Amino acid sequence: MTLSASAVLLSLAFSAPPELDGDGTPAGRLQVGLNADWRFLQGDRPGADGIGFDDAGWTPVSVPHTWNGSDGQDGGADYHRGTGWYRRHYTPAADWAGKRLWLQFDGANSVADVWVNGTHLGQHRGGYARFRFDATGALAPGRDNVVAVRVSNAPDPDVPPLSADYTFFGGIYRDVHLLATDALAVDLLDSAGPGVYVRQRSVGTSADVDVSVRVRNSSEQRREVIVRTTVTRTDGVAVADATSAVQRVAPGAVIRVVQPVTITAPRLWRGRADPFLYRANVEIRDAATGNVTDTVTERFGLRTVSIDPDRGLFLNGDHLALHGVNRHQDRLDRGWALTNADHKLDFDIMDEMGVNALRTAHYQQDQKVYDLADERGYLVWTEIPLVDSITDGLAFTGNAEQQLRELIRQNYNHPSIAFWGIGNEQHADDPATNRVLASLAKLAAAEDPDRLSTYAHSTAVIDGGLTAHSAVTGYNRYYGWYYGSADRLGVFLDNLHREQPAQRIALSEYGAGASIVQHQADPPPPQPAGAWHPEEYQALLHERYWAQISARPYLWGTFVWNMFDFAADQRGEGDTPGRNDKGLVTYERATRKDAFYWYKANWTATPFVYITSRRWVDRTDPATSVKVYGTADSVTLKVNGVQVGAATPLTGHAYTWSNVTLAPGTNTIEVTGVHAGTAYTDTATWTLR
Repeated sequence: MTLSASAVLLSLAFSAPPELDGDGTPAGRLQVGLNADWRFLQGDRPGADGIGFDDAGWTPVSVPHTWNGSDGQDGGADYHRGTGWYRRHYTPAADWAGKRLWLQFDGANSVADVWVNGTHLGQHRGGYARFRFDATGALAPGRDNVVAVRVSNAPDPDVPPLSADYTFFGGIYRDVHLLATDALAVDLLDSAGPGVYVRQRSVGTSADVDVSVRVRNSSEQRREVIVRTTVTRTDGVAVADATSAVQRVAPGAVIRVVQPVTITAPRLWRGRADPFLYRANVEIRDAATGNVTDTVTERFGLRTVSIDPDRGLFLNGDHLALHGVNRHQDRLDRGWALTNADHKLDFDIMDEMGVNALRTAHYQQDQKVYDLADERGYLVWTEIPLVDSITDGLAFTGNAEQQLRELIRQNYNHPSIAFWGIGNEQHADDPATNRVLASLAKLAAAEDPDRLSTYAHSTAVIDGGLTAHSAVTGYNRYYGWYYGSADRLGVFLDNLHREQPAQRIALSEYGAGASIVQHQADPPPPQPAGAWHPEEYQALLHERYWAQISARPYLWGTFVWNMFDFAADQRGEGDTPGRNDKGLVTYERATRKDAFYWYKANWTATPFVYITSRRWVDRTDPATSVKVYGTADSVTLKVNGVQVGAATPLTGHAYTWSNVTLAPGTNTIEVTGVHAGTAYTDTATWTLR
């Protein structure tokens, strides 16, 4: 099934239990962070999984960690793709004896094997999803234990992505946890999902939902269980409650308990206008003893999404223009080894620009990203890393399906997520590729019939098989950068819409490179693979694109490539080898490029004025123009304290003065905009040499 215009969805965001130091013993599950005190070795080492192996000479590290923080961003396509080992000691609290113990890795790229005290717990294949192993039989509470992890980011023909235009940073690059539960608990092994899945059946004056709870009995005896769900507002006031009848769970079995819940007068999740979240408190109780054996507190939001092929996207029945960006998950000198503060800063910057939609290109990202999207009111297109090409075989298809299943189950309940991406820019439109895409689209519909599957298309042929599988389609188009003229975008979109009027289409990627230290007045299109990427050209291209995008309401979404510069070690262009510089913000997040302020002016009501080309501080030509982006009602310009004549307004919050003459030496450029009676000023200093 696919999402119809009337389909509705409730989403529930998994909230992990609090990190503890191992000394507390409250009812339910416990969780300890294992990020500290690891030792690392780059390369393979036989026997490193053993208890008595000597790792004293290894490098002390904390996770998140990657071994490609430097060589993955410096160009040359020569970063280490191979094996790395991690080892650490840990002593769980003695009173954890009798509990089930689970090791959780939030992300390790891309194939990880895990041992505890020399016992191999298992292997996870895929670099972006969370995974868990049952460590109960191997991990001993009250004494020292050795955890060893072998990670490889070497190319693997059966694990997508086979290739892509970004660096595949190796290592344990997200958090590691140890969880302790009763033997009777919410299931932790359902593709590492939350074990609780909530589906909205209807919403209006009330909302009817089904809360599905997977209960696992890991003991050797039959257990009887009662499941209770209490829904509260953020202020703690209860709005709904349901308790199941007694259910029997056989030894080693998993049962699914479905609880209908009705919320009266629901407050909807309305995107950035009002990202309201409820909380669901799920309680597992042993019916024989009356003891609570597991509790999980989660957040959720109520909302509807539909798309019309002519009118675009509707959230809760109201049209919403998606002002979207793509985002990679790396940082300068640290690769993918990010913190929650890093993710938050990215959202702060996106908020400033007026972003309301995010494509997590080209893979599942950290849970903090989806949590922030829930809280900030972003609609999200998230996807699996089926990029460029496939291997024609059952193993590859099976792994792609595994990664999609993990993506959906781990993130099923986030209200922000509206689209499951099944692939990006497949080079071959052949039977093998289409078989893989067809299987993924079928799986997405089976796992989640209430959301839309989507695919990002890039080839010149738009009527082939690649776009025939997903419910909706995005198109990656780079007119004015890799090919053609920027003004050809609208022609392409109109032709596509006319030839395929029932197709619901988006612009999933568009953009141009930009260096903040390279400048040129009215630059022609640069060579994409060349060293010269003037900042001014990127801004001009986005001006021309936005004029065409905003005139076409049938686009259900548009996503700038990219929000931030990112590492692509095989690239050698612009001012920095190993860098894709199409970001609107620099790699280290220090500088917002001119094009950032173009979108801020068009996507927000924030009063401001901004002088473009401000970083072009050394000038050689006295005749120049001044361009300003902003949201002011009127704008004036002074050069060295002397007011210049009236500006020429451009479409989309831009003003230019073409009759500006610089004096030899230092020149002060000052612009003042008035908005609702308040003045806003910006200045720049240019030197004519």
